[in-house]
Amino acid sequence: MTDDVLIERPEAYPGVQVIRFNRPAKKNAITRAMYAKMANALTVAGTDDAIRVTAFLGTEGCFSAGNDMADFMVFAMGGTMGQDVLDFLRALANAAKPVVSGVDGLAIGIGTTIHLHCDLTVASPRSVFKTPFVDLALVPEAASSLLVPRIAGHQRAFALLAAGEPFTAEEAQEAGLIWKIAGAEAIEEEVLSLAANLAKKPPEALRIARQLIRGDRSDVLARIDEEAKHFAAQLKSAEARAAFEAFMRR
Repeated sequence: MTDDVLIERPEAYPGVQVIRFNRPAKKNAITRAMYAKMANALTVAGTDDAIRVTAFLGTEGCFSAGNDMADFMVFAMGGTMGQDVLDFLRALANAAKPVVSGVDGLAIGIGTTIHLHCDLTVASPRSVFKTPFVDLALVPEAASSLLVPRIAGHQRAFALLAAGEPFTAEEAQEAGLIWKIAGAEAIEEEVLSLAANLAKKPPEALRIARQLIRGDRSDVLARIDEEAKHFAAQLKSAEARAAFEAFMRR
């Protein structure tokens, strides 16, 4: 298993599982192996009574730059995409227990859309949320085309997902995409304390409350699959290949 993502259970925060991106040299870009490891961690959390909450964290100045472009290039040139990404997205959307996240700095592509499935997200003032899907001749993923309009309204959703406009932490908070802003030096402590406090709550009452708030997830899962079909088709397109080649030449 890759060490580019770490799965931790901090002793100081009982009941909390941490999924930590650990690839700072590549701005925490996510590979297929990383997706597989994260999907497994979320699946384990659903059945392990010792885990009450899962927390996503990045590294200093970077949550994640999104999907690893080398993986995109492999598929665009005729390789197989595999199920790793979809397995992770479905596990995230189906997470049976609370999920929280902390963002400091870059949150690009899926580095932004992960938080749509989190119950509480804390970001630092220097955080930037951006989804350059269309710029890469791709389409939204992770059910973002359903969830962002639902949370933030059509125009903000179009600005983020189609126009590729970056959102500051303040703009993301105003749009309802994150819960709270905290200093960069305090992000990890803030998120882990939130997670630990949730882990102390009566688990069945919390499960029911969360389920009522989130509602039925069938439309979210259906949209993940619908987006994935368009995404895969676009990855094979000439315009996507040209966009990737231009990106790799930067």
